Amino acid sequence: MGEILVGTAGWTDSGLLRSGWYPPGIDTPAKRLAYYAERFPLVEVDSTYYHPPAERTAELWVRRTPEHFTFNVKAFRLFTRHPTKPSALPRDLRWAAGTRRDNVYIDDLEPGVVEELWRRFRTALSPLHEAGKLGAVLFQFPPWFSNGSENRRYLVECRDRAAPLPVCVEFRNHTWMEGPERERTLGFLSEHRLPFVVVDMPQGHGSSIPPVIASPADPGVVRFHGRSAKWNGRTKEERFGYKYSEAELAAWVPGLRELSASVSTTYVVLNNCYRDYAHINAAQLVELLGSTEPERWAGSRGPYE
Repeated sequence: MGEILVGTAGWTDSGLLRSGWYPPGIDTPAKRLAYYAERFPLVEVDSTYYHPPAERTAELWVRRTPEHFTFNVKAFRLFTRHPTKPSALPRDLRWAAGTRRDNVYIDDLEPGVVEELWRRFRTALSPLHEAGKLGAVLFQFPPWFSNGSENRRYLVECRDRAAPLPVCVEFRNHTWMEGPERERTLGFLSEHRLPFVVVDMPQGHGSSIPPVIASPADPGVVRFHGRSAKWNGRTKEERFGYKYSEAELAAWVPGLRELSASVSTTYVVLNNCYRDYAHINAAQLVELLGSTEPERWAGSRGPYE
């Protein structure tokens, strides 16, 4: 059985800071990261989705965390075909957006600019990678990124452009896991050595992916988004304001153990980032995974049963 590392999506969210999870005196970025890293072995960095990371920041993350601490890092939104504000581009490359003031997409940019953005992204994360502290770069694709030959080719392109950084892919479009397409998708990911992100998320939406426990490539990655009834809400509080019960988490334990049996490492990220919900649930899940008492896992027979 491989190692299972549990953590949360971030350690500096404003709601978390207001929740009181950090004790008095833990009031700087360095102190917060150190405090977090004493309690969890893994964290997911969300800020890199909004702005490309800086190499100096990655160097500080390496220095401020224990030897075996792991960072998963979200890919810059431009790379996952999300609309991107020109102001999110590096200052010296903003000219490439032309006269656009609203949003720019990756296909709007010249190939040379795109390659330079990828080069800088790889370089910025190299301190984490070289220190053995980079788990995976998360490519979370948008709801309109549907199953099709062009998009399958783009998945491989992202893997190749990110190399040597390890990657994983998360879908937000039901066509990837619908009916017979599920096996086709998993087969494609296995063929191209692309790790698949298993999700726990609200069901019944066009962006919903069922909790398919599969590991077409190493590592295993699982993300818990909560089960909010307001998944399509406009605010973060509506979308992610969900605290899992112990029974709901316990129902995942057999599946997580099953997944970890087929990969060297499984990264489990609580992304129900409202106040300290994720941190409370992550601690509960660590305890459940460490338990050898099967009755503690008996909340139900599966994540949604």
